[in-house]
Amino acid sequence: MTAVLEAEGLSKRYGRRWALSDCTLSVPSGHVVGLVGPNGAGKSTLLNLAVGLLGPTAGTISVLGAPPAIDSAQLGRVGFVAQDPPTYSGLSVADHLKLGARTNPTWDNDLAARRIERLGLDPKQKAGKLSGGQRAQLSLTLAIAKRPEFLVLDEPVASLDPLARREFLQILMETVAEHQVSVVLSSHLVADIERVCDYLIVLISSRVQLTGEIEDLLATHHRLIGPRCDPSSLPENQQVIEESHSERQSTLLVRSDGPIMDPAWTIEALSLEDLVLAYMGQGRNIDASLWSSSRESE
Repeated sequence: MTAVLEAEGLSKRYGRRWALSDCTLSVPSGHVVGLVGPNGAGKSTLLNLAVGLLGPTAGTISVLGAPPAIDSAQLGRVGFVAQDPPTYSGLSVADHLKLGARTNPTWDNDLAARRIERLGLDPKQKAGKLSGGQRAQLSLTLAIAKRPEFLVLDEPVASLDPLARREFLQILMETVAEHQVSVVLSSHLVADIERVCDYLIVLISSRVQLTGEIEDLLATHHRLIGPRCDPSSLPENQQVIEESHSERQSTLLVRSDGPIMDPAWTIEALSLEDLVLAYMGQGRNIDASLWSSSRESE
């Protein structure tokens, strides 16, 4: 299957700090991809590299088989909505649609007009007078109406109230179903990822820690509860992601590429939130290790 986003050894440095380090991934087309990770993990950096707003320090990245923003045709194939809705407070809703039509050769004016009407936005209203949810919906409309093949959303609902967030995600899913758009959605709200995404990327400490279809990831991760044990005694095909122990009992979150046959374990399924939080907890250990190593080298 064709990849909409590919990176090989992709890195971005600001001064002495690496915002993204040795990122290698391949995102297949036809998915709604959830990009999750703690603040400062490099999510926005990765997406800004994908849309051509940043250039890499090292490594390569391609979108839809070509370098990001290499020409106007490539720009037209990608839609982008940032966390702070990219609208102009002094321009009206209608002015934004006119600007979109002038700057995008594949602009669908009928689609834009239908979206604005459905949202109940007054075309004469200045963007600066719109609510946060309305500005986000206007930004999504502008991104959709250019008829992109790939839609990149960088925490577009982070500042919205629950109702506005649900309305935004509903329109997003309708767009995916109607126009067959591939999507990457960055969010720290796992419930939103669970609602709309079928593919997951976990980015922690500027590195990719986990990728894959959500259904497959949940099927290969398990919580094991049983008598206290040394995690190193588990079979080689069971990778321990998270562990906790009491005097008599061990609770392990493991990734396994085969069935777990030991009858001593009680096996529980995981939610997506369980999975994401386990890897984020593992990421804290990585951060602590890196900090300790840097201190020892001083």
